[in-house]
Amino acid sequence: MQLFGFEITKTSSELADSKNLQGIVPMDQEDAVTEIAPGGMYGTHLDLDATAKSEGDLVTKYREMVLMPECDTAVEDIINDAIIMENNAYPVEIVLDETKLPNRVKKIVREEFDKVLSLLDFGNKGYEIFRRWYVDGRVYYQIVIDKNAPREGVKEVRYVDPRKIKKMRENVEKKDPSGVTEYPKIKEFYLYNPKGMVNQQQGIKIAPDSVCYVPSGLVDARNKLTLGYLHKAIKPLNQLRMLEDSVVIYRLSRAPERRIFYIDVGNLPKVKAEQYLRDMMVKHKNKLVYDANTGEVRDDRRHMTMLEDFWLPRREGGRGTEITTLPGGQNLGEMDDVLYFQKKLLKSLNVPVSRMEAEVNFNIGRSTEISRDEIKFQKFINRIRNKFSILFDNLLEIHLALKGVMTRSEWNEVKNSITYNFANDNHFQELKKSEIMSERMRLLGEIDPLVGKYFSLSWVRKNVLQMTEDEIIAINKEIEVEGSDEDMVDTQEHLSYIEIEPEDPMEVTDNTQNKTLSEEEKHLVESMTRFYNSMSSDYEEPKEE
Repeated sequence: MQLFGFEITKTSSELADSKNLQGIVPMDQEDAVTEIAPGGMYGTHLDLDATAKSEGDLVTKYREMVLMPECDTAVEDIINDAIIMENNAYPVEIVLDETKLPNRVKKIVREEFDKVLSLLDFGNKGYEIFRRWYVDGRVYYQIVIDKNAPREGVKEVRYVDPRKIKKMRENVEKKDPSGVTEYPKIKEFYLYNPKGMVNQQQGIKIAPDSVCYVPSGLVDARNKLTLGYLHKAIKPLNQLRMLEDSVVIYRLSRAPERRIFYIDVGNLPKVKAEQYLRDMMVKHKNKLVYDANTGEVRDDRRHMTMLEDFWLPRREGGRGTEITTLPGGQNLGEMDDVLYFQKKLLKSLNVPVSRMEAEVNFNIGRSTEISRDEIKFQKFINRIRNKFSILFDNLLEIHLALKGVMTRSEWNEVKNSITYNFANDNHFQELKKSEIMSERMRLLGEIDPLVGKYFSLSWVRKNVLQMTEDEIIAINKEIEVEGSDEDMVDTQEHLSYIEIEPEDPMEVTDNTQNKTLSEEEKHLVESMTRFYNSMSSDYEEPKEE
């Protein structure tokens, strides 16, 4: 074996701490890996219905399953709901609100996360990456760095065919003085063989830090093979495929009507009777066919057709020559059995059965269309999103450790607080929120007359509007601020309607230029003032004595 790749080792203090940890059983892992004993390697396989003896066979079978239209349609629905490509932005973003990292470090982590997404080209290939992981049930990426400048972080990630690589684990045993076997630590590495890992025990040994491995989290009963999400659909898909083939064969063979010719052979001997029967068959079947492609006339009597008739001899004393017709197959339009296995296939893939019914109009986000199956499907999407997020965790951990942003031990302390926010269907989310808010407003209108008598305002906010304590405090502050702003606006509007007349028209100045009026303008003002005074004196009411 050859060893290549890089490995980020722990500090001496961390190694000392790990040596103090003792266990009587090996460390439990979510993925199924090949365990080997110290000093050697042993190949293992599991025969699943004589179809798969290795993970490579499983991956090949999963890829063949997706070629079926029914399975491909279900997978498309799953991937389309999991990865939303909109607005030319990344379909996922990192959330660091729950971490205790300084704001400066949070900013660096967000920038480096964007760098990781750019290495994966997740903005353009996010759909293909997620689909590849979902179908195969695992995904491998080789992490490439510049050995001369490791501080620059990860330079490139390269996809590795899962049929050519395998994760291996070696448990280091240790016996204490009492004779109990302990497993203080384990050694993990990857074995790569360009010819495939089918029943092969040779390959290139790769350091664990140079490979990013994201399993599906599903394993077989013996914990030896990593299964994919399509594994449950193997049997329903095979049943559906065989049933559809049998339906086609039955309809092709039974749909046409066939004829039975009863030929009267009289008292002819057997040999002559058979010859006479063949002559009658050739006579009635010998029809010349014109070939429009070649312009020739040919005889196709040697070809068997689906409309093959039956020719039977009839002896003297019968009813003579007779032609009868066999009816075709009955109930050819029934597809209940095919529809049953189609629904079974969708259930095995956790896809709502209602999506198969083309006659049902789906109104996005309406409460009348949201079924329990759709809610379960959305929860399933969230679970596989969380499993897929291991890809970002592994790449970001290596990248931050290489660039010196944080050590691996520091990352292990904060990684449980880091979440990833996947983009959702904006239209669906908007309409769903509006539906929920409309229903709350309707209920609020019914309860509002009872507030202060049977219900308190605080109870209504918490139980009807589903507000938290922080939201209630924030909304109360906003109401106070908006109330003071409205009073100020009303005052300003009132002041804007007050007209201030000048004491002396002669002293009127131009507000735009702050200059005294010209002589012509003063003369005009005086004339208008005298005219106004004369008009007002004419309409002046007499004073009461």
